[in-house]
Amino acid sequence: MQYPTMARPLPFLLLCVAACGPRTDGNNARAATAPATVPVTTASAEARQHYTTGLDLFDKLRVADARGHFALAAARDSGFALAQYYLALSATTTKEFFERLNRAVELASHASEGERLIVLALQAGANADPEKQVGYYEQLVAAYPNDPRGHFLLGFARSGQQKYDQAIAEFTRATALDSNFSPAYNGLGYAYRPLGRYGEAERAFKRYIALIPSEPNPYDSYAELLLKTGRYAQSIEMYQKALALDPHFNSSRAGIAANLMYQEKYTAARAEAQKLVKSARDDGERRAALLAVAIVDLDAGHVDRALQQLRSRYAVAKRGKDVPAMVQDATLIGDVELEARQPAEASRQYQQALQMMQASKLSDELKADARIEQHAHLARVALKRGDLKAAKREIQAYVDSASHGTHPDRVRQGHELTGLVALASRDFAEAQTHLAQANQQDPYVLFAMARAYEGKGDKAKAREMYARVASFNELPTLRSAAVRRAALAKGS
Repeated sequence: MQYPTMARPLPFLLLCVAACGPRTDGNNARAATAPATVPVTTASAEARQHYTTGLDLFDKLRVADARGHFALAAARDSGFALAQYYLALSATTTKEFFERLNRAVELASHASEGERLIVLALQAGANADPEKQVGYYEQLVAAYPNDPRGHFLLGFARSGQQKYDQAIAEFTRATALDSNFSPAYNGLGYAYRPLGRYGEAERAFKRYIALIPSEPNPYDSYAELLLKTGRYAQSIEMYQKALALDPHFNSSRAGIAANLMYQEKYTAARAEAQKLVKSARDDGERRAALLAVAIVDLDAGHVDRALQQLRSRYAVAKRGKDVPAMVQDATLIGDVELEARQPAEASRQYQQALQMMQASKLSDELKADARIEQHAHLARVALKRGDLKAAKREIQAYVDSASHGTHPDRVRQGHELTGLVALASRDFAEAQTHLAQANQQDPYVLFAMARAYEGKGDKAKAREMYARVASFNELPTLRSAAVRRAALAKGS
């Protein structure tokens, strides 16, 4: 399991679970002579101790255990900005995430400059402004060049932009500053993987395991690489090692389900995902579990069952009055309905999601971002209806709005949408040009590229691309599940 960056807008919200702070496993003698790391601002010794304990657990992705210590730190010092920051990152609902983040922002002006930059970077990521986020992290590493965590944060922000070479440089710098800083090796493994540098990724993950062999996440991360390279039995073995260390390490259960699904063992895969539903300890885990089941169902071709899981997920968010999560779930339901060729139903879901967002107490930045995203949704709806004129109009509105921003996902999605219209227009060369500039880490885009090759009559290249989609073998998403079986049939 990696530390994803807050680099994407709702409904694709991902939390960056990392921040600067005191080291609990570094070399104290060397640290005493090095330039200062980011100070931690609290007048309470007890709060500081809980924070330090929580940070050590959080580093190891024992998030639920860490949360209790951050709550105690905040209780002992109500003005402790980083305690609120970590309570945001370990929140079990999206609603709580924003509440805690807003409190951290309020307190940041009274904290150290390093803490302020960390909090503002998270806020920028939450508001879908990755360039601003990177800017804050660059200020952080300039002010504290010998703090490995600053380079670590910048590295993951770069990974979120798909600037993997730059990410590798930052993670490597972090390991040079502290060779025992285990999270940086996790980051390296994930940055090498999309570049196809699997040997280097494997070495990074094995170093990660060697540093903290009694923790579950190193085995989980290595298992994900084994999944990617099609070593299913070994991958499941590593996931089982993680679960033996922590039975509640749910990403490993999801990883086993993915392994089984890719082997077409759908009954076993669904049973594994259902275990997550039954063992969920809070709404966050419950919603994640229902999504895992929905992905297996969609990959198996059971669209109605997938929609049922997503509607159950929405109901969980609604009971908790978690509006950001409700927005996300309504959008995902629309996405699946659209793939099932139900554009009218999808359009209603997208409109509902937009209305909830605009009526919410979320930031003006996120509301504006949702209005831009609505053009992309409407373009996809028009494409499914065969209304190319309307699709082009919405895409132009999207591109015109997105072009003023600095979010790389926006640029990539603009190319994807333009490529899909060209594909529908049978302009296969134009489709290839734009799809090649879309997200190459998304099997849905690669499937469209395969269709473009097929349309041009290049059957060999089309089969190669379909096979690539079928064996992409990363932790699945609804988008990948929507196309994988079709790719499997065409690539064989």
